[in-house]
Amino acid sequence: MKLKQIFFFISLILACTATRAQQVLTLEQAIDLGLKNNFDIRMARNDAEVSANDNAYANFAFAPRINGTAAQTWTNTATKQEFGNGTKRDTSGIKNKQLQAAVNLNWTLFDGLKMFATRQRVQAIEILGELAVRNQVENTVANIINSYYNIAQQKQQLRALAEQMSISDERVKLSDAKFQTGLAPKTDWLQAKVDYNAQRANWLRQQTVIEQSKAALNQLLAIADESVNYDVRDTIPLNLQYTYGQILENVNQTNPQLQISRQNLEISRLTLKERKGDFFPVLSFNSAYNFNQSRASAAINQFSPVFNQNRGFNYGFSATVPIFNGLNAHRQYKAAKLDIEYQQLALDNQASLVQLQLRNAYRDYEYYKMALELEQESVDLARENTMVALERFRQGVSTTLEVKEAQQSLELAAYRLIQARYNTKVAETELMRLKGGLLK
Repeated sequence: MKLKQIFFFISLILACTATRAQQVLTLEQAIDLGLKNNFDIRMARNDAEVSANDNAYANFAFAPRINGTAAQTWTNTATKQEFGNGTKRDTSGIKNKQLQAAVNLNWTLFDGLKMFATRQRVQAIEILGELAVRNQVENTVANIINSYYNIAQQKQQLRALAEQMSISDERVKLSDAKFQTGLAPKTDWLQAKVDYNAQRANWLRQQTVIEQSKAALNQLLAIADESVNYDVRDTIPLNLQYTYGQILENVNQTNPQLQISRQNLEISRLTLKERKGDFFPVLSFNSAYNFNQSRASAAINQFSPVFNQNRGFNYGFSATVPIFNGLNAHRQYKAAKLDIEYQQLALDNQASLVQLQLRNAYRDYEYYKMALELEQESVDLARENTMVALERFRQGVSTTLEVKEAQQSLELAAYRLIQARYNTKVAETELMRLKGGLLK
């Protein structure tokens, strides 16, 4: 039995040594990897690049449209004719080649200022794409921070379990010694051994949880290679100095979701300007150069040409006046106005949600700060109580049940302390995410 314990503690020492030998991944390095590789960020950037590409060509909406056409056809005709005077004519086998080419220019000079609104809308969509990327980056950074410190939390739980195992191992030794000397029943030793094995199983399970937590972080960092092995720091630094006033300061201008909602409202207003342009006439300048050439192998009659060529240049102005199109322009204009009302409601709703989320996150932050102090005191008291109970058990003035109860109190207090520390960090990160301050 003792040989198995020796082997187990040897494997524990080797595992700890291997952990120390692993490369430590800092939070800053994890965030840097996430910003470069995270799939959600890369997709958001791709969407933003599409909008930027559209805006790069927006000024060409004011340029004229020039199109060229060219065509060449070959014909082979066979004509037979009989006239009233009995004359017959057979012109079979006449071949004709015709070449046509044209260059047309159309330049919209006025369309109710619609093209100006279109250019502004495309520019606004590019800004919206940039805001969407920033919002995705903020969310991803928050997820990376929470995932990184979740691993740290799990490592702290592993360390707390190791402490419990050392206490249980001492209980096993003391119970065995008392049983061997007849000072205690065998049931004390059996119960201590059962408790020790249960904690050992929890310790092994906790190692699996740590590996699963690392896999979740790897997904955020887009690390597909399962052979990548690293460790994280098991400390969770906290900023306990935030006030509600600091969080609320300029939050309406810095919150990414509010920025996106305001930009959507601006795009809807520019769309309404476009729809107004549908009620105005469209004035255009038109010009064209045409070239036609026809060449026949023979004349059909003495009046038909064997070779014919025309070319010319023309220009002028045209105006298209909307008179009636099934009230389609009115329908689109009304839809644009309704969309503005919808986007305004969406902005007001988002502002309300942000205020609610901020209040709740700050309440969590304040609660976990107080719980942190309370649970730290509980851990100190529970650890002292456990040591006293263990010493009393060693001296034979208490039972193994008293030690077990003290040990369970320490285990629960340590768990609550680790949870409070991690939850405080999560609340702190959420406050910074809502404020839009994770990238500063």
